[in-house]
Amino acid sequence: MANVDDIKAAIEALPEPDFAILRHWFSEKDWEKWDRELESDSQAGRLDFLVQEALDERKQGSLREL
Repeated sequence: MANVDDIKAAIEALPEPDFAILRHWFSEKDWEKWDRELESDSQAGRLDFLVQEALDERKQGSLREL
């Protein structure tokens, strides 16, 4: 297995079309990880405070329409 420096050097050597494909792939992987973390946090109740804040603002009449 290559180390990070080897991987960086290989990426730097890629032709632009291949780099673009890799950049897109990496971005998708990053979003997938974010989605899994968000889902986990939601299921664990770590985001419940956001719902409560919205309900409180709605009750106070300070909730803005999007």
